[in-house]
Amino acid sequence: MAADSAEQFCVAEERSGHCAVVDGNFLYVWGGYVSIEENEVYLPNDELWIYEMDSGLWTMHLMEGELPTSMSGSCGASINGKLYIFGGFDDKGYSNRLYYVNLRTKNGTYRWKKITNFKGQPPTPRDKLSCWVYKDRLIYFGGYGCRKHNELSDCFDVHDAFWEGQIFWGWHNDVHVFDTTTQTWSQPAIRGGDPPQPRAAHTCAVLGNKGYIFGGRVLQTRMNDLHCLNLDTWTWSGRINISGEKPKDRSWHTLTPIGDDRLFLFGGLSSDNVPLSDGWIHSVTTNGWKQLTHLPKSRPRLWHTACLGKEGEVMVFGGSKDDLHFMDTGHCSDLLIFQTQPYSLLRLCLDCIGKNATLLKNQIPCLPSKLLQQVLKKITFWAAVNHRQEKKAETERQTQLNTT
Repeated sequence: MAADSAEQFCVAEERSGHCAVVDGNFLYVWGGYVSIEENEVYLPNDELWIYEMDSGLWTMHLMEGELPTSMSGSCGASINGKLYIFGGFDDKGYSNRLYYVNLRTKNGTYRWKKITNFKGQPPTPRDKLSCWVYKDRLIYFGGYGCRKHNELSDCFDVHDAFWEGQIFWGWHNDVHVFDTTTQTWSQPAIRGGDPPQPRAAHTCAVLGNKGYIFGGRVLQTRMNDLHCLNLDTWTWSGRINISGEKPKDRSWHTLTPIGDDRLFLFGGLSSDNVPLSDGWIHSVTTNGWKQLTHLPKSRPRLWHTACLGKEGEVMVFGGSKDDLHFMDTGHCSDLLIFQTQPYSLLRLCLDCIGKNATLLKNQIPCLPSKLLQQVLKKITFWAAVNHRQEKKAETERQTQLNTT
């Protein structure tokens, strides 16, 4: 029932600084970079990796059209079946270009389009920014990048400057909106509250009409502050005072909404340059953080992506397991799945059948056709999981033998 071909069980290549979004039953991954002999190598710009949640299988699709350059640190988000990519860093420096691709293609062709006929002024070039998606709008915050002398303002903390060309590098805390229905860039007038300090490698998430921000880095400081912006009134909350224990300072982490009032925080790089593997849930209702105690401590991640699955699970893909500043070798290609709420009874039954397919091989063909299709996908899913676990264990055995 499940194919034995190792090719069928391939996975997206290891990477950090990539983009990932969920649309329907699929996780889409694009871009990022890996390290090869101490060189940063950007992943091909014409490859889109797609993970089907039901079967657990990855496929790679070649892309066409007006391709973005190969980049890391771009900001990816999806609206109405389209993946939008803004900003990033490539061999020529920082970008402020915006592209999109229709993920719900009818003919299996994924074609990039560069948005050039926009109205308004886009943000200055930058990477490691974050985005809220709200009412068909992409709302960008922060990031690290460059500005000309006449573009300097209070929303920009200068890190370094190249005086000859009067180019300045630094961190932002400005807010920019791209309306996907009118193809218009705008900068909303903030009507109140204290904005967060400029930063990059922070993370954003939307709950209702509130856009939340946690952590990030400016200069040599990493932060653990939580802020929110009302996306209707454009007022900042100021630093939210948290009751009880809270996560430590970090950058390159993720924050994922997991319900109407909860946010899931995972991983990152701490102030003392330690890759983190901790997970926390913030409740807006109680205004408190709660650390998850059952997560494995041996699988830290930073500059990864995290997307919400269809049953409340958070899917963490890629990233690095070591400090990218000093030892950029540990890029990952495995998919970590965190269950944040009980699965449905149907899901539990399908998993049980999928795991025990050999024992139930005589009974499975008797299932109704619709249910049989779901079961066959679940059998493939667990076959893929087992194949990858066996392959990983074999690699670890070989590494151990080589070191001894």
